[in-house]
Amino acid sequence: MVFDTGIHSAADARRLARKRLPWMVFDYIDGAAGTEHGAAMSAQAMQDIRLMPRVLRNVSQRNLSTNLFGQPVSKPFGISPMGMCNLAAPGADLMLANIARENRVPHGVSTVASTNMETVLEASDGMAWFQLYFSGDGSGTLKLIERAKRAGYDTLVLTLDVPEVGRRPRELRHGFKMPFRIGPRQFIDFALHPRWSLETLFKGAPTLANFDGTDFVFDRTESRAAADWSYFEKLRAAWPGKLVVKGVLAPEDACALVAAGADAIQVSSHGCRQLDSAPPAIFALRDIRAAVGPDFSLFYDTGIRSGEDIVKAYVMGADFVFLGRVLLFAIAAGGEKGLHRVWNTLAEEVSLAMAQLGVTSIGELKKADCLWTQQSPSGVTGDGKNRVGIAKV
Repeated sequence: MVFDTGIHSAADARRLARKRLPWMVFDYIDGAAGTEHGAAMSAQAMQDIRLMPRVLRNVSQRNLSTNLFGQPVSKPFGISPMGMCNLAAPGADLMLANIARENRVPHGVSTVASTNMETVLEASDGMAWFQLYFSGDGSGTLKLIERAKRAGYDTLVLTLDVPEVGRRPRELRHGFKMPFRIGPRQFIDFALHPRWSLETLFKGAPTLANFDGTDFVFDRTESRAAADWSYFEKLRAAWPGKLVVKGVLAPEDACALVAAGADAIQVSSHGCRQLDSAPPAIFALRDIRAAVGPDFSLFYDTGIRSGEDIVKAYVMGADFVFLGRVLLFAIAAGGEKGLHRVWNTLAEEVSLAMAQLGVTSIGELKKADCLWTQQSPSGVTGDGKNRVGIAKV
């Protein structure tokens, strides 16, 4: 018998997660900055990209594998670093590590993961990348770099788009803190979601595992605004492996990072959790690709809700795509079975979209003319250019 999770899309997973998670936890995962207009605009921008189907092309054999830093990966998407994943369900970090191992795709391990970096690296069979935040004066950051080296990490993801933690009203309304501070409001919230609460009580509340037993404490609200180009130079000199810089939207910053020695750039608006007025990251991807040229490694991670969105990111210039909250919703909705269901659904959606577009490999998505174009009645579109949406790059 096939296990029916009731999940047939990422949207299904989100809907079920909203029912099963405490309000505080769901809004922490789902929420965005300010009025959340930026998140809505980002979603609309992704939806408005239209792809052109083609016919009479033999697409009976389609290959979803691709290359990442010269190494083969079996799927065209991986796992973006996310803090406190075990809020979705106990053991979520290891569920993600397992699926990364099974699919040979990278798994971003957050500075504020709820499972320590050594355990996740082992569980993923070496597929984990360590994500790093600058904090305070940077001394703790350098300690984490040395620890990641000792653990055996070969890729570091430096997140630079959080000089200060964005103001997210949904979190503030619930009094969300890390670690948890439980007051009357939170107690009622947890009592109304007994399944999550009992599982979490039995397994233990998530902690900032990379700081357990250390001589320094990570403060989520601590300013990271002191980071500058001299800090980047020090970090580049201290890290011998691959260095991915995450959270870049400006082409000028991208070009400067290429010149300063970054190995890849992850175009991202942090899930619209930082600046409500930020431009849609999918347009930034297009512009950064034009600025850095065809050969530099560009990754993408914002607003992916379906396999077709993954395809769109490749068409816009990505070399690899990372998924975030959709995977946490899958875990919250159905545990490890829910995660596999959403993962396989996304892969199937990518494959079906490729068939419609007349391509048989991920590499063809960047080379083929997959975007639909049409003049609007006025001849000018929302981005000020003579095309609908983003049309042809």
